[in-house]
Amino acid sequence: MKLTVKDMDIATGGVRVVLLNEKDAEKLDLHHNDRVEVRKGKRKTTAVLDIAESSKAVKLGAIGLFEEVLDDLNVKHNDKVEISTGKKPVSVAYIKKKLDGVELNYPETLKIVEDIVNDNLTNIELTSYIAANYVHGMSLKEIIDSTKAMTITGSQIKLKDKLIADVHGIGGVPGNRTTPIVVSILAAAGLKVPKTSSRAITSPSGTADTMDLFCNVGVSIPKLKKILNKAGGFLAWGGAEEINLAPADDKIIQIEHPLEIDAEGQMIASIMAKKASVSATHLLLEISIGKNAKVPTKKEAERLKWYFSKVGKSIGMKITYFIDDGSQPVGNGIGPALEARDVVWLLTNHEKAPKDLCRKSLEMAAQMLEFTGKAGKKQGIKTATEILESGKAYQKFVEIITAQDGKELKPEQIPLGKHTYTVKAPKTGKIKHVDNKITTKIGRMAGAPRDHGSGVYLHVHKRAKVKKGDPLFTIYSQNKEELGYAKEGAKKFKLMEIK
Repeated sequence: MKLTVKDMDIATGGVRVVLLNEKDAEKLDLHHNDRVEVRKGKRKTTAVLDIAESSKAVKLGAIGLFEEVLDDLNVKHNDKVEISTGKKPVSVAYIKKKLDGVELNYPETLKIVEDIVNDNLTNIELTSYIAANYVHGMSLKEIIDSTKAMTITGSQIKLKDKLIADVHGIGGVPGNRTTPIVVSILAAAGLKVPKTSSRAITSPSGTADTMDLFCNVGVSIPKLKKILNKAGGFLAWGGAEEINLAPADDKIIQIEHPLEIDAEGQMIASIMAKKASVSATHLLLEISIGKNAKVPTKKEAERLKWYFSKVGKSIGMKITYFIDDGSQPVGNGIGPALEARDVVWLLTNHEKAPKDLCRKSLEMAAQMLEFTGKAGKKQGIKTATEILESGKAYQKFVEIITAQDGKELKPEQIPLGKHTYTVKAPKTGKIKHVDNKITTKIGRMAGAPRDHGSGVYLHVHKRAKVKKGDPLFTIYSQNKEELGYAKEGAKKFKLMEIK
């Protein structure tokens, strides 16, 4: 059937979608979410069908094409195209198999991942796959298969060095901006550290959001290789279009986020795929344990370690584990700019540097230096501390951000939200608890990470003694209305508990 193109001037952001008048759909016996093949000359693409219930959206004899389909076919408004019934991707049958609780083999997993990357699945189909993995779990074999599939379906930074170091945190703890510090120390010690990080999903800031304040995090792979060879490390966003490591992960996260689920097997595969994509040979994996952290108990951490070790062995990667307290935020600043300020204070050995963030960063760097042979046994802390206190780590940080088209920023040059509100201690006592989830909630209500200057600054942490009227935390916001929301949140939810 030949139809006239109507440019809908809408992009879905991935999945290919076309729109038909309901009478044309009836003629072709097509229904919502059916696949249709659209052709123009030698070009063709398969898209998901939406149906217009009136001619206002799409007239009889016309077909509404979303931007992705227009690009595939290289057509424009009023061009003629042909359509016919299309077939569902074969991966849909494999998703049904997983929904039934049957273990998938590698070709099946690879096909699903390929279709995720190529936007061949509808949100319903992708959600079904994620839900199946969440409900039935993934076997070790499926996790390994998914790791390999996610690696090869994205870009890869292929390096020939025998020792490539990487660090990663499981997440779930606000602040915790150890990555820029640890990478700077390791690179200053002579290790190659190709560090790609994520943007915030549910937190007030991801490492990539914080690094936005300093430099370009979307650098091309050829340039990243040059930076790595010259500076010894980089700090980039793995999901950037120019990099595109394990892209299936970002698409899966978009579905997981509103559902508030994080399938364990999928998480392991995603992390390991991103590490494999940068040719990492040695990985420091940080697992924070705490009531409101992603990993609540040491037993759960040990179980995760077993899976990560098995997957690591299967892809030739050595892993060391840093198990730490995740019962409260790490650092004082929560939000891109506030965390960036903490990082600079720490790397420049300023008195305002958060002591907990300093301790954790040095311990992580020390463990990796010993693990990779850059420091002798029990000499890691000494080596890491010397690199930090001598200024070598800060020099390396500046070298990296300059190579990534950035510039050195002093803490006072980092712009913070112009609207603030400070919550003070209602009584004298000791801080018994600082809630991770409430800290995150208030930071996001204030506008982080969208507004880099928004977030929460903690004046005290757990076990600190306070007097009535002492400042507990300050909310920063770029927007007066959002500050109001965050203030209400601070009144409604208890971020800190005093005993």
